[in-house]
Amino acid sequence: MKLRSFNIDNKEPMILMGGMNVLESRDLAMKVAEKFKEITNKNSINYIFKGSFDKANRSSINSYRGPGIDEGLKILEEISNTFEIPVITDIHEPQQAKVVSEICEVIQIPAFLARQTDLVSAAAKTNSIIQFKKPQFLSAQEMTNVVEKCSKAGNENIILCERGNSFGYNNLVVDTLNFQILKKLLKPVIFDVTHSLQLPGGLGKSTDGRREYVLSLAKAGISQSIAGLFLEAHPNPNEAKCDGPCALPLSSLEEFLKQIKDLDDCVKNQKDIEIN
Repeated sequence: MKLRSFNIDNKEPMILMGGMNVLESRDLAMKVAEKFKEITNKNSINYIFKGSFDKANRSSINSYRGPGIDEGLKILEEISNTFEIPVITDIHEPQQAKVVSEICEVIQIPAFLARQTDLVSAAAKTNSIIQFKKPQFLSAQEMTNVVEKCSKAGNENIILCERGNSFGYNNLVVDTLNFQILKKLLKPVIFDVTHSLQLPGGLGKSTDGRREYVLSLAKAGISQSIAGLFLEAHPNPNEAKCDGPCALPLSSLEEFLKQIKDLDDCVKNQKDIEIN
């Protein structure tokens, strides 16, 4: 799958979808994008900026949702033009698909909404690549139905994103076998390491997380020879307006990406062995 000057494929060098969870302000988004761009350039990593204009599935009615679609798309467009990078954001309603596709080369369907037929169909009718977060309540094999739904609506440019499965109350686990099952659907696979660290509802009115494990979990995903990583960072995660307990401190980004890139290069330089 081609995006600007690079390929997105499980056998190609990793891409990074990175940025911040929700667009808190224009200035902060620009600061985060600039840091990601600088470090990914330095480490020869193909980069897509991520930021949400609306988080429509927050735990509490009092939680910050974002600047909204109009202001959010202005920020994303400025980032895309300033740093000459593609951008990805979530949509939650069918009517958002067309206007978002005019700015974002990748549209993301949130995990809770991946089975919403009208939303999938609207996204599929755009020219954007469609990334589906695998719902916490679905097996990897069940993503066959999601892929088929999008394909029949007219869009074969599909990325599948692993983000863990519900495991009892307030916990997620990542089954690394899922990466290989998703790859059998012949689509690029991305690992959302940030949201796999969640403890949903763990703080009562918001999600808790385990950011201290982000490097080890990211290595586990990248070791599976996948297309790339989805990562959120923040200059001060403890002050982030959404999912701060899962966010990587922006100051740790460079060393983090060096190690992940080294591992990706190592894995993809090895010869596959067929085991029956």
